Formats: sequence, C-alpha cells, structure tokens
Amino acid sequence: MTTPHPSIGDWYRLNGGDSFEIVAVDEDDGTIDIQYFDGTLEEMDLEDWEAHWSDGALEVAEAPEDWSGSVDIERGDVEGRGSEPFGEDRDLRASGLDGIDLFE
Repeated sequence: MTTPHPSIGDWYRLNGGDSFEIVAVDEDDGTIDIQYFDGTLEEMDLEDWEAHWSDGALEVAEAPEDWSGSVDIERGDVEGRGSEPFGEDRDLRASGLDGIDLFE
C-alpha cells in the first residue's frame, strides 16, 4: 500500500495512541505539523511519516465528534457569550451611521 500524502484536515493515529489532525504541511522543509485533540502541537518529518506508514505504526483515524478539545472553550461559550443564549429577538445588525459628521 502506498503512503498517503498528508493533507490538512486529515486525522491519523500513531501506534494506536491518541488521534491527531494534520494542520500544516511544508514541502520545502519536509515537515508536517500535527495537532492532538487536546491542542498539543508537534512537528514530524516527511521521512518519519513514510517510515511510520510502511511499518504499520500509522493509521487513518476518524475526526472526533466533539470538536471543542483543541480550541479550549467552555461549554457556555458555545451557546454565546457566557450564559447569554442567542435568541430570535436579538438584533445583531449594526446601527446606522446617521448623525456622524465625517468632516468634524
């Protein structure tokens, strides 16, 4: 089986450990930046990537259903600002520029 080319957004698992996402690929430097679910960043050489794949130590993994692990947010932040939920009656439009004198 040929070694898959690492693409940003793809998820893998190394040696049955924690899964990680490809967040950057630098062909010029020959490196891949990976990010684990908890937000930890690491760099891997493309040569190591190919060696791990040929050894069977690297496998394709599914992206986690809970995407919030690496972004470090609280549960309330997902719903809005703190505990203030978004509602139908909330006006999110910017106010008009009436009353502003541009030549003042």
